[in-house]
Amino acid sequence: MTTPPPSPLPTSFPDVEEIVVKLLQEAQSKLGADVHIGQSPPAGFNGTQPAVLVSRRGGAWLEDLHVDQPLIELEVYGPTKAAAHILANKARGALLPLRGRTFAPAQPAPPGSITTVVTDVVELDGPRWQPDFIHAGANRYESVLRFVLRVY
Repeated sequence: MTTPPPSPLPTSFPDVEEIVVKLLQEAQSKLGADVHIGQSPPAGFNGTQPAVLVSRRGGAWLEDLHVDQPLIELEVYGPTKAAAHILANKARGALLPLRGRTFAPAQPAPPGSITTVVTDVVELDGPRWQPDFIHAGANRYESVLRFVLRVY
């Protein structure tokens, strides 16, 4: 019995931060029209504006399965501690039910493009109050979610 050759690695990997930002932007009406959603804070940010900042903080690639398991950190800010907590829960609610979403390349697909399917979203650390030592007076909650992405 011979072992089948391994399937080729994708030539690129999904930008999971960009995917999460897009998903949160789709929920903008639920989060609030004035909420900044992005990978970095807006110009003039002082920690009291409503914002959801998305960062990949690690994870693992499972080569044989073509699965990426990124850890995504959400930093959520608001004008008050209570407002930041409400926004953190809204962002969390927008991301947890995303199983089955597919992100396919534009057609015709350019060489090296990939399709990504969100197969699971698991909360590892729910919204918790965290002081922000950069922005005095900031109201910040942090969460960590693990995404499971099938890449092909």
